This record gives sequence, structure tokens and C-alpha cells, in this order.
Amino acid sequence: MLVPKLVSTLKGYTRTQFIADLTAGVIVGIVALPLAIAFAIASGVTPDRGLWTAIVAGFLISALGGSRVQIGGPTGAFVVIVYGIVHQYGVDGLIVATLMAGVILVAMGLLRFGSAIKFIPHPLVVGFTSGIALIIFSGQVKDFLGLQMGIVPPEFVQKWESYAGAIGSVSGPALAVALVALAIVIWWPRISTKVPSPFVALVVTTVAAKWLALPVETIGSRFGEISAAIPIPTLPALSFTQMMALVGPAFTIALLGGVESLLSAVVADGMIGTRHRSNMELVGQGVANIASALVGGIPATGALARTATNVKSGGRTPVAGMIHAVTLLLITLFFGKWAALIPMATLAAILVVVAYNMSEWRVFVAEFRGPRSDLAVLLTTFLLTVLVDLTVAIGVGMVMASFLFMRRMSEVTGVTEISRETADEAEADGTSDPRVAALPGEVQVYAINGPFFFGAADRFKDALAEVGSRPKVLILRLRDVPVIDSTGLHALHDVVKRSQRDGTRVLLTEVQPNVRRVIERSLLGELLGPGAITDSMDDALTQVRLRPRDSSRVPPVP
Repeated sequence: MLVPKLVSTLKGYTRTQFIADLTAGVIVGIVALPLAIAFAIASGVTPDRGLWTAIVAGFLISALGGSRVQIGGPTGAFVVIVYGIVHQYGVDGLIVATLMAGVILVAMGLLRFGSAIKFIPHPLVVGFTSGIALIIFSGQVKDFLGLQMGIVPPEFVQKWESYAGAIGSVSGPALAVALVALAIVIWWPRISTKVPSPFVALVVTTVAAKWLALPVETIGSRFGEISAAIPIPTLPALSFTQMMALVGPAFTIALLGGVESLLSAVVADGMIGTRHRSNMELVGQGVANIASALVGGIPATGALARTATNVKSGGRTPVAGMIHAVTLLLITLFFGKWAALIPMATLAAILVVVAYNMSEWRVFVAEFRGPRSDLAVLLTTFLLTVLVDLTVAIGVGMVMASFLFMRRMSEVTGVTEISRETADEAEADGTSDPRVAALPGEVQVYAINGPFFFGAADRFKDALAEVGSRPKVLILRLRDVPVIDSTGLHALHDVVKRSQRDGTRVLLTEVQPNVRRVIERSLLGELLGPGAITDSMDDALTQVRLRPRDSSRVPPVP
């Protein structure tokens, strides 16, 4: 249903609900302020780009999305991607990639991909999320410790080598500010939950650093004063070759944004007992990213922590998310210049906590007790995210998980010869049929159990290849085959073709309607000929009794 949740929730909207949404929106706006600045800086862009992303994209995600309480904006998941794109293609490349990702998200929503995107394997999500968390933490070491060093290398190993070389230049004031901010973020919620702890840490450490004249690096000393001017929508000029090079990063942004927003929406549904509209959520996310790119912003998606804060603060409609964006707008316009006084160490401390919460290390460790195949996907995705690239990690992880899934499904599918079972064996596995058990050796019956697709086709051919004799009649029972693909059809075609060449008549019985339609429309249906697909075992056995001597007269092999 491609109707924004805002349209549905405004029906019967009350003054009481508006007050609750207003309160929640203001609180979430205050929470989003330091995060928007911190994520922008960690991504390698100026703080104002993070603020305008939270304002523009945050407003549109709430207004056009498919969730009642989703709060959108820049998130930690995009830090790695954005930093890599800026490092390789510059800010103009980032803007184009974000714009392209927005178009991709809109297309995904219109094509009803909202449900399909939820099938991304859990180990893969945990792997790249934990990897991103480690990278975010690694990126904050310089500012947390106040290290006196040049540009930090983007590569993980080289980054830590640089830190080790500059460890003797730790700044006492910067470390003190970072530790105070860290303590406030961790312990303040035990005192009060009404005022967000990151905001308290930001105010306290900024005032203390200014009042005590601490020699610490601030946003102003690194980036200058944050501009309060409303950005004018523009598009950078890039060549066609440059745009083609950004297709891969754009798809990564779209996929990650879609996954994170839908995961956040699902969690929010569990908190308030509602259901979101996944396809509309993707459309809303896409429009929001297009608008963010036009004002020079960075990628945005649903933010789980801010969404949870919205719910806990009483927000129940998209109005709360829209008010959160307006709150950020007012702060930026009237108090943006004061943001230049914020110590970089404070933002580093806030992001260290974000990275810890994002890591989900308990879930990561728990995966070690799961299947080895899932653990392999987890570790591969994690290591590739940290050491190589998030785009590569997701691609390899998806391919690896798909192959492992296919192997599991092929193991589920089995081929059993039931014509040689004793009565006791047949009764034990549910294939008991006295007529089957009494069939002569020249008639063989096999049952295929499970999806018959390319992962199981070889198992089927191998099982039949073990048959030493050439029966006059081969009956294949397909009652437990729910689906069949082209490779399965090809495997059956080969078996029937070979059997007919050897003088064996092949009958298919108890075929499910959808599978039967596929077979009858294929070359296999033509090869089998009329009457070879029977509705029941009774019909197949009747043909065996009536035509035992004619089974060698089969249609010519095409």
C-alpha cells in the first residue's frame, strides 16, 4: 500500500496526541543534534552537511515514510561508505551517489521490494554492523586522545599503525574532556531520562572547555563557524564515466539504507504494536535521500536509537518526526554559531558509545554457538568490512550465504527408492502401500522429497545412476515436491531421455498442480507424452498392470 502513514494517522488526530508528539519531537531533535554533527565529521564532511541531512531528510522520512514513529537522518552505518566515497571521489561524488541511491530506493519501493529486502541473512547483517562499529571506534581514537598527528589513513591496519606512532603525543586536556563526556553519556540516564545524555555531555564539556580555556581542538578550530544559511539546491557536474563508477557505491547506500530503515521500522512496530508499510518506507527513504543530495547532504536512513527515543518519549505519529526536524532547523538557524565551540573530544566520546551500542557484541559472540556455515558468513563479512570495503563485504557475504543456503536445501531434498522397501520399512517412513511392496523387480518406484531445484538435481541423478538394472517401468512420485526450477526440469528430462533410450517407460505420479503446470509447458512434457503424468499412484499402478509388455514401445527420442 503506497500511502504514507502520515495520511492515515491524521484521521482523528487529537490535541492530546499533538502535545505528546511535540514533546517527543523536541527531545529527539536535541538527541539528534550532536549525532548529526558527529556522524558528518566521522564521514569526512563538514558538520553543517550532517545537520541539513537530519533536517531535510528527517522531515521527509517522517512525512512520506511507511512507519508511524520512524526517525530518519545520518547514521553510523553510513560512516564507512561515505568516508570511502569522499576519499576516492570527493564531496561531489558523494552527492551524486546519494542522489542515485535515492532513485534506486524509490524504484525498489514502487517495484514492491520492501518484503524481499528483509530476507538478507542475519549473520551478514551482524557481520557488517559489527565491522562498521569497529571502524567508527577506530576513527575516534585521534580526537579522543587528542593525538598530534597528520591526516589519519583510511585503511584499518595503517590507521592503527599511525596511532601507535603518535601515542606519545596524547593531550591531557583532550583526554580529560573525552572521559568526562563518556562518563556523562553512560551515567546520566541513571539520574534523568528526560534530558538526553549526549546533549548534557555536549553542553557540560563545551561550557567547561570554554570557561577553563582548555587547549583542545573544537569544531570551529577545525572547520570554522557553522553556517546558518539555508543551502540552495544544486547538482555537481560529473562526467558520464565518473557517474558509472559511482553505481556500485550507490547500490550499497541504497541496500544498506533499505535494510537499516526496515529493521528499525520492525523494531518500532514491536514497541507500539503496529505494522509499517515497507514499500512506502522505501519510497520515503528514497525521496529523502534525493532531497538530501540536492542540499549537499549525506545519505540518511531510519535511526533505531532515535526512533526508540521517540517512542519512549510519547511520539506515536509521523508528526513527532517532522517536529524533530523543525527543532533541528531552529537550533541550526539561531544557535548554530555556538556549535563551533564544541570540543572534538566530546564528539569522539559520543561516537565511542554509539560504536559500542552498534557492535552488538553479545549477538556477535552468540553466533559462534550457531551453525558453522552462519559463522563463516559472519566472520567473512566482518573481516571484509574492516579490512577491505563494505561494498565487497556485502557482495561476498550475500553470494556466500546464498550458496550455503542452496547446499542446505539440496541436503533437505532426498530421493528414496520405495519399491524395494519391506512392509515394515514402508510403514515407518509413511510410504506404506501393499501394491508398491508387491511390485515385480521390473517396476521401480522412487519418491522425491523436497524442493527440486538446481541444488538437488545432481543428487537426484546420482541416486538413479546407482540403479544397476534397467526396469521396464520407472515411477517417480512427486507428491512432496512443492517447487521445481529449470535445472530440475533439465535433470528430469535427462533421466527420461536416457530411460526411454534403454527401453524404460517413465511415469510421474501425485504431481502437485503448480509443478504439473510447469512440467506440461516444458520440453519434458512433450518428451513424456500423453498419459505419463498421473493424478495418483492408483492410476500409475493401473497403467503398469495394463501395459506391462508394451513398456518398451516408447516415443522416439527427439
